[in-house]
Amino acid sequence: MFKKGSKLYSILYNKCPRCHEGDFMKEKNMFKLHKAFQMNEHCSKCGLKYMMEPSFFYGAMYINYALTVGISVAAFFIVTLFFDFSLVESFMPIVIALVITAPVTIRFSRIGWINLFVKYNPKSIKSKENEQ
Repeated sequence: MFKKGSKLYSILYNKCPRCHEGDFMKEKNMFKLHKAFQMNEHCSKCGLKYMMEPSFFYGAMYINYALTVGISVAAFFIVTLFFDFSLVESFMPIVIALVITAPVTIRFSRIGWINLFVKYNPKSIKSKENEQ
């Protein structure tokens, strides 16, 4: 569906933003919560260091905020329109939706954040092989 070279490929398939080969997170299954948020230090294929500077991923909070606002608004409209919940009654389904989608939004926000700063370079794997 999404081909290598697009930022969405890297985000959706948990791949390195530079080479689209190595895994970004250590655990592929985002619902294994004890390991869900552990990132690799660098790409195993091209050697890109993911933590480019201290506190680099603080900016991912803004992406996560946008995703959670979108989920909250969607959940609010669903429960008020289809289930006729009042304003107070709609808070619990919103909280449940946010808790369930937290592993997804946190991972996507981190990968999305680094994709803003790193461009795809298919030659990066070859250059790492030449160095070795």
